Amino acid sequence: MIDVKLILEKPEYVKAALAKKMWDFDPAPIQELSKRRLELLKKVESNKAEQNALSASVPAVKKEGGDVKAIFEKVKALGAANKQDEAELNEVEAKIKALVEVLPNLPDDDLAPGYKENNKPFYHFGEERKFDFPMKDHVELAESLGLIDYKRAAKISGSGTWMYTNLGARLEWALLNYFIDTHLKDGYEMILPPHILNYESGYTAGQFPKFQEDVFYLEGMEPRKFLLPTAETALVNVYRNEILPASELPKKFFAYTPCYRKEAGSYRTEERGMIRGYQFNKVEMVQYTTQEGSDAAFEEMVKKAQALVEGLGLTYQMDKLAAGDCSHSMARTYDIEVWIPSMGIYKEVSSVSNARDYQARRGMIRYKDKDGKTKFCHTLNGSGLATSRVFPAILEQYQQADGSVIVPEVLRKYLGGLEVLKPIKK
Repeated sequence: MIDVKLILEKPEYVKAALAKKMWDFDPAPIQELSKRRLELLKKVESNKAEQNALSASVPAVKKEGGDVKAIFEKVKALGAANKQDEAELNEVEAKIKALVEVLPNLPDDDLAPGYKENNKPFYHFGEERKFDFPMKDHVELAESLGLIDYKRAAKISGSGTWMYTNLGARLEWALLNYFIDTHLKDGYEMILPPHILNYESGYTAGQFPKFQEDVFYLEGMEPRKFLLPTAETALVNVYRNEILPASELPKKFFAYTPCYRKEAGSYRTEERGMIRGYQFNKVEMVQYTTQEGSDAAFEEMVKKAQALVEGLGLTYQMDKLAAGDCSHSMARTYDIEVWIPSMGIYKEVSSVSNARDYQARRGMIRYKDKDGKTKFCHTLNGSGLATSRVFPAILEQYQQADGSVIVPEVLRKYLGGLEVLKPIKK
């Protein structure tokens, strides 16, 4: 979350920064509550000091034969007043927390204001293929090649789902193995986290309380738990409520998980098939860094995501997101988007984001620097990669006139040397 001290010291800066995320922020309620909080703190501390002084005076008064009854009554009255003031103090602090915890992260200064219309494509890889034969979309290709069974998946689960079959399942697994092998080679530690998470995990990640209804909850579980929407939600909680030595940073993790998203279910025809669904597979990267190491980690993770897409030989572009298109918890984001020929547009397969200290403040994730000073970690995440759009991009970009699809070279070793996916005979 945003540092309350920053809000109080630079309210207009915070207001202007949040306006770039299209967030109408009024600092006055937090300022007024903080003023009352300071008054109560001073009053409580003054009363406690007086209580301590009076209590300390009792032995001397007794020794001189004085009456200590009045002292005890005064201490009792101060204690009662303090109890009431402390109750109000707790209430005021809870109100401040409620106002601050729903605020989005401050965007980095160099981001454009507004939503996706102000995103800036700044890098392009490959050529948008021109076909000299009737092009097929990924849905038709997946079915003709016997890779996906949409009808039986809908029977088992419902709309917005799919089922990998035969070589489709193996191609999906090949993609995941390619991602995993690359991350291991780059020195990242593999994690297989729980898929069922508690409220604190959603809170630290910044998804709760504002977006707590956007996840799938498990009925009958107390306390309430939910299915992870992305492995980031688990990975950024690994060191919750811990203090790390700076010498151990950066921490570099990746995890493979299915992702469960309520945001799915678009009925637009261009997003049919695997482009948007309730469940999809993703390998996620996360880093914990010092404040000083944050920017370098971001650049490293962007290059890693790029290398994965380029290794597959896919045409893609990179976008620098405008402030309002960055997610609630993120200070900056670059999207890597692959070309989907049938749609005539680019679709995101990786978002690499820097949360700065936003998540760490929520989860009390800290480190001690070389001078022994305790600071909040910076957390970063990036898809490395999500398969549900890489898979269609491979089918469409590598399709041939006879209905076959060439297998990207980096995946062939995971498929027993298979070079071409051929239509199945019905």
